[in-house]
Amino acid sequence: MTTTAGTFTDIRLATAADVPAVKAVTDAAYHHYIERIGRVPAPMESDHAADVAAGRVHVTGDPVVGLLVLDPLPEPSEDAHLFLYSIAVHPDAAGQGVGRHLLTFVDAHARALGLPEVRLYTNALMWENQKIYPRYGYDFVERRVEGPYDRLHYRKRLTT
Repeated sequence: MTTTAGTFTDIRLATAADVPAVKAVTDAAYHHYIERIGRVPAPMESDHAADVAAGRVHVTGDPVVGLLVLDPLPEPSEDAHLFLYSIAVHPDAAGQGVGRHLLTFVDAHARALGLPEVRLYTNALMWENQKIYPRYGYDFVERRVEGPYDRLHYRKRLTT
């Protein structure tokens, strides 16, 4: 798979036809973590068809090289936020700005929904992410063990 910076300028909601690509990009992006964390990462076990049908998945590229799985809190509340469940970039597109483009979209999407912050978590053993998210304005909140997952929780407060 090859891509250039110009092929992922548009981010769109995924359709049913994108489900195989969503699965393939997610698997490619997360597969290398299996040995390190000792289990299949949660995004690889997601019901991609259900997420797409629910309007939670946004994709970029033709063919798809990156994606987001987003989950806004539906009701306005003191805890309102956009939850970034998963961001995945195909390894063949690494270093081309796809991830940066997707993270910029997350902020704009949260603002468009009137949400004041974005939250996410990452596995404690995915140490690359612990360097990436703070560079994009995410603050570490806490570490929580949730079932078999040891997760670091982050949030980014958005300004208007």
